[in-house]
Amino acid sequence: MYRWVDADGVVHFSDQPADGAEKVTTSSGSTRGILTGPAPGVVTPQDKPKTTTFADAQVTIVSPAQDQTFSGGEVVTASLSIEPPPKSAHQFSITWTLNGSPVGEGADSQSFTLPEALTAGRGSYTLGATVTDPVSGQSKSAAPVTFNLLRPSLLSPQHK
Repeated sequence: MYRWVDADGVVHFSDQPADGAEKVTTSSGSTRGILTGPAPGVVTPQDKPKTTTFADAQVTIVSPAQDQTFSGGEVVTASLSIEPPPKSAHQFSITWTLNGSPVGEGADSQSFTLPEALTAGRGSYTLGATVTDPVSGQSKSAAPVTFNLLRPSLLSPQHK
């Protein structure tokens, strides 16, 4: 058997001699003379840096936390994590929803404060986010997060 490495670093084996080939002897039952692994200087697929794509991205709502409770006049800040992060702030478009309805002004970034008008009443709210890649048209949604608001009643002795 003959072995050689071409100009592109590809290892070849043949039963016919070629220019620059080295003779490799094998015998049955023995691994002596059998080469394993890549040839020196050859880059294997696992050595190549992986190019991340939108399909690889993980989208997660990090704030508010699942089942977080806000009381009184606390401000609710929504924040989104995209891993790996986009190369530029305008690479993805983000659509936020509150109880299934799109949240408007200021909600096109990875972090914003929910307008008090949307969260004026007490109760449970579900926040969602969808990230869209404008180049490919693909979109990914974060798992929705439910949070709670406790607002004092007008009849509460603590209400002033």
